[in-house]
Amino acid sequence: MKCALVTGGSRGIGRATCLKLAEQGYYVLVNYKSNAEEATRTLELIRQINGEGELLPFDVSSKEQVQDVLGKWIDSNTEKYIEVLVNNAGIREDSLFAWMTDEQWSNVLQTNLDSFFYTTRLVLNSMLYRKHGRIINVVSLSGIKGHAGQTNYSAAKAGVIGATKALAQEVGRQNITVNAVAPGFIRTDMTEGLDEKELKAMIPVRRFGTPEEVAHAVAFLASPDSGYITGQVLSINGGLYT
Repeated sequence: MKCALVTGGSRGIGRATCLKLAEQGYYVLVNYKSNAEEATRTLELIRQINGEGELLPFDVSSKEQVQDVLGKWIDSNTEKYIEVLVNNAGIREDSLFAWMTDEQWSNVLQTNLDSFFYTTRLVLNSMLYRKHGRIINVVSLSGIKGHAGQTNYSAAKAGVIGATKALAQEVGRQNITVNAVAPGFIRTDMTEGLDEKELKAMIPVRRFGTPEEVAHAVAFLASPDSGYITGQVLSINGGLYT
């Protein structure tokens, strides 16, 4: 059974991605850290469109939890194969750099960057064995152009962009593609506190994006049609650049 693992799948872009991949016939592993209620809702929505999946709770920033939960799932589900990995889980803890605490720096780097390493390393082994796989990393416009007050977040996402390009070079011959999508302002919980009216004036299409628009791009990069695309970063930002 072909499976797709979506980290941070309980809400927003993660939920929309879970639903889109379920539509494509994947058995979806919905990862979450603490919001069991919203993750359960995601799974219910998957089943409402005749999809199937299961919840897989673990903290992506914890090497021990990734190994314990995801590693045990891989070992005990030999009839299932994670063909698609979407590294979506992430957090923001914004602060001007001069006042940024050690915790704000380390929390954001661990959840956004270290998680890519811990999760991808585990899943990649079976992809290499089967000589097929799709890895899609959800990064950010912040990782491309930087944003004031987000030095930690920009550094983490820029790190994932670099890792995306490097890993694509390593595994391309095994028919494994590694790409990233870089959303701009998307209407989710993470942008809830922003002044949408003011910010959308900066965006050429004059609106925030939707989680479904990001999910559509992720689904394309997960599809067989994208087999000759790797090491790329697809911006989904309504034309908002530096």
